[in-house]
Amino acid sequence: MPCVAIGAVRVQMEKTQPPRGLFVPFQLGRPLGEPEDVAFQRRVLSQALGLLERTDGPVILADFPDDPPGWSDTPGWEPPVLPTLATPTDPTGWRDAFATELAALRPAWAQARARFGRSTVGLSFVSPEDWPALAAAFAGGELPAVAGHTTAALTLRFLCDDIKAFYGEAGQAVGSAPSSRQVDGWFWRATLAGRLLVALRTMAMASDNNAMKTVGGRFFVPVPWLPG
Repeated sequence: MPCVAIGAVRVQMEKTQPPRGLFVPFQLGRPLGEPEDVAFQRRVLSQALGLLERTDGPVILADFPDDPPGWSDTPGWEPPVLPTLATPTDPTGWRDAFATELAALRPAWAQARARFGRSTVGLSFVSPEDWPALAAAFAGGELPAVAGHTTAALTLRFLCDDIKAFYGEAGQAVGSAPSSRQVDGWFWRATLAGRLLVALRTMAMASDNNAMKTVGGRFFVPVPWLPG
């Protein structure tokens, strides 16, 4: 059966050597480009499916020629206004400061949910109101687990995913959609939540729990945003 793969990690495609592969230089998790950009997504699919017509294989690796349009910054985009908060030094401080920032961002997130009619928040099975206490428990070295996840490592992994999704959605509450780069720059450089995830990664990497080390090293903080 003829097949084609779309991949965002070229070295992986070169090693696995699918019969036909289209490399796309996009953000991981966005193999067709930016959300909502139907015309661009169709272009990516058309080029990938076009490889099925080629007979010069068995291994064909082609490159998509363009960056996604959303990689360019959106002029005039302004992130939600958040309080200026110092970096906490203990679990209680993280809990209180994170709760303050979440409360300030909650209206924008609600506005984004109403605007788009959906949300990707919910993987952790914990409501945003309970995130500060849960994150603080992890920051203090505890390994709590919640119903729906079999381990503390999975609980923390999906808590971090939910936090990133919450902030990313809130950043799109009004106006034109910001680029991925703009959202990432804001989250990792200008929010307390970004600093919290870096701190949780540090905790996980120092844990005696191997599962915590694994999820902390792979899933919490993208490499470009690790502290220098």
